Amino acid sequence: MRDATRQAVVWEALRAVLSERAAATGRESLDIVDAGGGTGGFAVPLAKLGHVVTVVDPTPDSLAALERRAAETGVGVKGLQGDAADLGDLIAPGSADLVLCHSVLEYVEDPAGALGAVAGVLRPGGVVSVLAANSVAAAVHRSLAGHFDEARRVLSDPDGRWGDRDPTPRRFSRDALTALLGRAGFTVGDVHGVRIFADLVPGMLAEGDPDGLIALEKEAAAHPVLRDIATLLHVLAHR
Repeated sequence: MRDATRQAVVWEALRAVLSERAAATGRESLDIVDAGGGTGGFAVPLAKLGHVVTVVDPTPDSLAALERRAAETGVGVKGLQGDAADLGDLIAPGSADLVLCHSVLEYVEDPAGALGAVAGVLRPGGVVSVLAANSVAAAVHRSLAGHFDEARRVLSDPDGRWGDRDPTPRRFSRDALTALLGRAGFTVGDVHGVRIFADLVPGMLAEGDPDGLIALEKEAAAHPVLRDIATLLHVLAHR
């Protein structure tokens, strides 16, 4: 359910970007880089739409799974081993129309450096799609689990972490994430909330009406208040 909800909201935003960039460039086939794209959950469907997709990921096993997935789907996706910060060494400067940076900034050593590398491979007018964990949501979720001290720590911790056992190295508020993109030279556009309700409603209710929940998530994704409590923040920004 979480993956379906995440993909429904993000794909709706990506389809608009793909249409806009195709109109702006006059090319139906766009050059796309998926930084940290793993096994190709986004990359393979994008290739199936006719785009030229390159996945950069540090994990050999993920790249092998990507290759198998692409072959089973009958599309070609190029896989390169490396981190987001290595994009400048792996991808030609100014060669990408769209870069996906999904669930990457939480884990890289230097988020600003990673976004700088993303900016370097984008063409003028190109778009980065950033998906990142939301610190506000983490505080909500820890409090609902009865961990009030941890919820308070999330709100005061500069990395949005609830403790030493927190598996996520850092989280971002909407303001912090958009400011980070701005400092990297991007013009921030749409900001969406992903998994606003999906991680709050009981699983039995979610499973009882998955289509209704996805429709609700889509409707709430751009709500100026609700998006700020989403588990994930999705930001589109132009170079």
